[in-house]
Amino acid sequence: MPVPSAVPNRPRENRPTEIIKRCNAEGRRAHVAGPMVRYSKLPFRELCRFYNVDIIYTPMILAREFVRNEMARYSDFTTNDKDTCVIVQVGVNNVEDFMKFIEMIHPYVDGIGINCGCPIRDQIREGIGAALMSEPDLVAEMIATAKKQYGDSICIDTKIRIHNDLSETIEFVKKVEAAGTDIITIHGRTKTTRSSIPVNLDAIKLVRSHITKVPVIANGDCFTLEDCERIADYTGVNGVMSARGILANPALFQGFNQTPWSAVEVFMHLTTCYGLPYKLSQHHVAQMMENMLIPRKVIKEVNESKTMIDMIDTLDKYFYLKRKGEKGFATAIEPAWKEQPL
Repeated sequence: MPVPSAVPNRPRENRPTEIIKRCNAEGRRAHVAGPMVRYSKLPFRELCRFYNVDIIYTPMILAREFVRNEMARYSDFTTNDKDTCVIVQVGVNNVEDFMKFIEMIHPYVDGIGINCGCPIRDQIREGIGAALMSEPDLVAEMIATAKKQYGDSICIDTKIRIHNDLSETIEFVKKVEAAGTDIITIHGRTKTTRSSIPVNLDAIKLVRSHITKVPVIANGDCFTLEDCERIADYTGVNGVMSARGILANPALFQGFNQTPWSAVEVFMHLTTCYGLPYKLSQHHVAQMMENMLIPRKVIKEVNESKTMIDMIDTLDKYFYLKRKGEKGFATAIEPAWKEQPL
């Protein structure tokens, strides 16, 4: 991704805050696809938009690598003119790298998300992700410095987890709100809470009640549209984010409780057009098929495919997999079987 010398600001109507405002004016909460390590790449983001997801995050990008290494820039971030509304998530632990990162990337995205929630130990040891939950003054300084230079031309989201002592979380959000963050996203788990433990909606509701100036997005345990509405109604947030849920079912915000077959067809079109490391494409297809309750024998064959051609052959063996341009492409809810496994 080349660094532009002079690129006009992104259209204001595509800013995440404007999207949230429009969704709320329609009487609903914003639907958000969260950042997922490796998996929130361009083909998957476009797939989510096919199902009318409002705001979509990139995977976390390490600012330190991005600003120093051209190869990292090309491998970590690709985009096109359809890639909106998109928030790039950044792992960063100092003002200098954050400012260089913004300078390079802000013309290509609608928002910049500071990751204060990733619980992976390696990230915490580097002082990024959930490690920043112990550094509210540093996070506030990064936000304030960026806002001083760029003002309203950038949109910043601060994505957090909760502390064991919620009074610390309340103080944290007050500081980042005062510093100028435009959005706060709250994952209702601590950095040590396993994902198998239900998200703490009471904590999100409490922390949200102390945020007075900016919209709030809730994160955690959103696997269906019903979950989205329940979480939003209980906590009073402006939007709901799904990560694990939308990875398995990109159509969940459209009310599909199982992945429609159309998602596989659209994804196969996008991943072969844009390109994606094969193992990532394979994982996406397997995840969607598991959500569709496809028999294990078929999913096993998909997972054992060695190349994209092998996987396409496997899909064509069992299903009528329509290509773009064929009648009925991307319209099927149930898979059309050619050969039912024994």
